[in-house]
Amino acid sequence: MPTDGELANQALHEERSYRFPSFSASDAVTLGLSIRKRFRASSRHSKGKGLVISIQTIAGHTLFSCTVGDLGHLSGIGDVSLDSWTCLEGMISAVRRTGHSSYYVEKGMSAMGKTPKQLGLPGELPRIQGGAFPVWLENAPCCPIAVAGCYSGSSQEDHNLVSTTVRDYLNKILRNSTEENVAGPSMGAPHMPIPSVPPRTESDWLPEPSEFTSRRPETPYDRHEEETEFSH
Repeated sequence: MPTDGELANQALHEERSYRFPSFSASDAVTLGLSIRKRFRASSRHSKGKGLVISIQTIAGHTLFSCTVGDLGHLSGIGDVSLDSWTCLEGMISAVRRTGHSSYYVEKGMSAMGKTPKQLGLPGELPRIQGGAFPVWLENAPCCPIAVAGCYSGSSQEDHNLVSTTVRDYLNKILRNSTEENVAGPSMGAPHMPIPSVPPRTESDWLPEPSEFTSRRPETPYDRHEEETEFSH
């Protein structure tokens, strides 16, 4: 089994590798639905586990929120509650405070033997565990732009669910971008033809020879000179 330090380094490597070219509200919805779909197809969901998902901007604006399972279902499937949301909000708050995934914070604290208070994290946060992952942009290394998180009660499985979904979504974006570059620009409205202008010849630029040889216009001073000559 890998040590807590090794798991923390692995989580840190994922954060540095998974960078988005851009991130919109539409990306958040697609990413959130992908997390939901993967969890519903897992054996944990078939055994009755529930999940809560939230994707928020770093400022706290909710872009996507979803619950998988019902607390009051007659079959008992979906063990989610208000406490699940409290735990998820605490994990997302840890990402906002540190800029790292909650799994990295959890394993890093364990490897160093530190408590949340010793790391400067708020004391009112619930137990920090994996499941909240920072969304970084390629050209914005100052801080994450958003946080994608889920909570089902299993630290490592929740982290793996979010991180692998982020990884596969980025791979899909890369494939689509490559296909568009290979295919070239899409066929749209025909471009307006650029009118061809015939090149100017030397005769177009130079004036006629008569313009240089013709007499300049007569002025009052010329007339005065003629009168003076005749008077003599």
